[in-house]
Amino acid sequence: MGETDDSKNVLDGNESGEAVKINEAPGAESVSVPGLFRNYVSFAGAAIAAAGFVSIALMLLLEFTSNEGRHNPYVGIFTYVLFPSVMIFGLLVIPTGMLWERRRRRRLKPEEIGRFPILDLNDPRRRRSFVILLLLTFVFLFMSAFGSYRAFEHTESVAFCGQTCHTVMKPELTAYLAGSHARVRCVECHVGSGPGWYVRSKLTGAYQLYSVAFNKYPRPIKSPVHNMRPADETCSQCHWPAKFFGQQLKVFNRYAYDEGNTLRQTRMLINTGGGDPATGQVSGIHWHMNIANEITYVSMDEQRQVIAWVRMKSRDGTVREFHLDGARLTPEQIASKEARRMDCVDCHNRPTHVFVPPDRAVNDSLTAGKLDQSLPFIKRQAVEVLSANYSTNDEAVAAIASGLEGFYRQSYPEIYARKGDLIRGAVGEVQRIYQTYFFPEMKTDWKSHPDNLSHFYYQGCFRCHDGQHKSDDGQVIRNECNICHTVLDQTEGGRKIAVEDGKFRHPVNLGDLSGMSCTACHKHTRAFQHPVNLGDLSQFKCIDCHAGKNWALEAADAVR
Repeated sequence: MGETDDSKNVLDGNESGEAVKINEAPGAESVSVPGLFRNYVSFAGAAIAAAGFVSIALMLLLEFTSNEGRHNPYVGIFTYVLFPSVMIFGLLVIPTGMLWERRRRRRLKPEEIGRFPILDLNDPRRRRSFVILLLLTFVFLFMSAFGSYRAFEHTESVAFCGQTCHTVMKPELTAYLAGSHARVRCVECHVGSGPGWYVRSKLTGAYQLYSVAFNKYPRPIKSPVHNMRPADETCSQCHWPAKFFGQQLKVFNRYAYDEGNTLRQTRMLINTGGGDPATGQVSGIHWHMNIANEITYVSMDEQRQVIAWVRMKSRDGTVREFHLDGARLTPEQIASKEARRMDCVDCHNRPTHVFVPPDRAVNDSLTAGKLDQSLPFIKRQAVEVLSANYSTNDEAVAAIASGLEGFYRQSYPEIYARKGDLIRGAVGEVQRIYQTYFFPEMKTDWKSHPDNLSHFYYQGCFRCHDGQHKSDDGQVIRNECNICHTVLDQTEGGRKIAVEDGKFRHPVNLGDLSGMSCTACHKHTRAFQHPVNLGDLSQFKCIDCHAGKNWALEAADAVR
């Protein structure tokens, strides 16, 4: 009786996976008991671990043999996070199977435990089973390796980011495909390489999955993305921030809201400059780059449009702080808020997902010839139908068609009959503009996402360069136009407009505008339609601009 118990204890204690020999009685033949590893569950765990290991080896091979100079962002994630997790899971399944096998053997005698499955290749049935097992094993390992690569390739695609996973991102995806970075994959900027940023950008976004599942996501999607990688690790991978650009010629084509859609053209030199003394003079717009100068600021709103405090540290180590008049922050308030060090995306904050204002979108279409300038008032009418309130995209598409066609049918019946194809083409183009930059279901358009690259429709540069940010020693952040650009010439309808000292001349004589920014008038509105599109004028009286008795006449003449 004691020998039986001892035999059972030895059997139970075989946790190493090794076969043991048990003598049931003196002189009896030894019984070889197979290791606990020999069970189907542990075999499955070993197969999973092997698949994970093969996938890791494949990913490492891809990473080491990459000749592009940069790695795909998801390679590190799959190599160092996902596939090791699969392998570890398989390794954990192995002892689980061993524990299950140990429990099963408690009901058996040692001689009832088979050392190996019976494998007799002379038996046709067993031979077929063995060949099938080998084939399935090979297919499993091959598909694991191939499937892992295809999975990684798909998860870094634009379709995965914009459609498969993030269906609520339709506005961002549509604007991205129409933008200048449409050939740069989403993950290049939003994830980047390495598992660390994957954890920050993906795993920390678990609440987003909850929001999508229970329809709790914000409309519009909030911007800016506060956990984006630094521009030095994204933008600088393609762009050369130390490059000295000097001055660059820029031509602006704007069309009037008159019957002839008069072209107003401005040619100016943009003082791009540079920020690294090793490549050129430290000057111009790129003086702000964090190469030789360090600019830090505190904003009062989530979209970084109201900047109350700016600290400038120059190349020689001089530090100067500027405070916004009427909104001076105490040192305690500054310490309690996030101080952001300025980089590329503080000006280029919409490098990809650009929602273009209707005025600019129509100007671009007229310049490209997609809208025919010969159609009377096409600029005014197109902007009007694009600026109206719509609840759904379908409603907007129908209203644009009826609005434009109805205008020409009633006001210009002869042109409607003679140029019906051009009018229908204009309808299609305006509908395309709307469906590219306006998304009423998501409450997303140009007003919900400011673009800081300029200062015509948004505050942009004037967030700091407004003449209202002053230091304690009396210094002011300058707001002269010629700091950033110099106007070469202006034309209206082919006629040159006199330009003095490289300064922009307003097409309507409104007097001295030196103390005003463009956005004081040119901001989004749907309340009042000035004959010249100046935006929201609800806070102004007519005499605020047209104070001189002849100004109103000059403005009316300009419109005519």
